[in-house]
Amino acid sequence: MTYQILLFLHVIGATVLLGTGAGIAFFMVISNRSRDPALVAHVAGIVVLADTVFTATAAVAQPITGYLLTLETGWPLTEGWVMWSLGLYVFVGAFWLPVVGMQIRMRNLARAARDAGDALPAAYHRLYRVWFAFGFPAFAAVLAIVWLMLTKPML
Repeated sequence: MTYQILLFLHVIGATVLLGTGAGIAFFMVISNRSRDPALVAHVAGIVVLADTVFTATAAVAQPITGYLLTLETGWPLTEGWVMWSLGLYVFVGAFWLPVVGMQIRMRNLARAARDAGDALPAAYHRLYRVWFAFGFPAFAAVLAIVWLMLTKPML
């Protein structure tokens, strides 16, 4: 019974990470295309909230439930697919943590532009390009982790 509960929580966490990441990316890209500071400020505010409530919670829970699953099943942390998953998880975090700061700064820049009646500033567009670029390796790594969890290949 413990295994099923842990597995359920781990799968839900992975789903939240994948789904929230894809949703955040979609909404930020679409709002950015409008170039409307009010819309970007609003969406970026929601994105920051979603990252705080959902992504951060799942990001903390994943290694805990994963570790407990290894204890429950007897898989050593040195198992190839487990080590690759952990390495990729750290890799994702190295991209996600700066992205959170970028999203906050983009939100603040969009709010300031909205409040001043100005267009989005160059600093916003620079941050957006970096934010956009950071999404590709992080999202690919999350997909790779999900594949590793599902297939448990002998590595």
